Amino acid sequence: MSGPSTSSDMFAPYDVVVVPFPYADRLAEKRRPAIVISAPGLERQQGLVWLAMITSAGNRRWDSDIIVSDLTVAGLPAPSLVRPAKIATVDGERILRRIGKLPARDARAVAAQIKKFLG
Repeated sequence: MSGPSTSSDMFAPYDVVVVPFPYADRLAEKRRPAIVISAPGLERQQGLVWLAMITSAGNRRWDSDIIVSDLTVAGLPAPSLVRPAKIATVDGERILRRIGKLPARDARAVAAQIKKFLG
């Protein structure tokens, strides 16, 4: 782990990024888009970023999934869903690049869904 970040180019909530995202059911990971759900303070202090998975809209939909309404703004090439039930913590240095931003309406829906999971 690299520790706290000192970069002024921190990731912001609802940035869409590309990252090796871990599988939940096996010791492997897949390069995929994800959205940042943590504030820059976590990355600044601990070097960590919380992410929610983005998956293809062609996959079986979960009740908590949020449809990405504007693929161009999000930087995504195909219809996609944010899956707030699948969250990972990664070292900020593992994030390969920022590709877009989740539209504000979608971001509010993701935040509401995560809040439901937190009780």
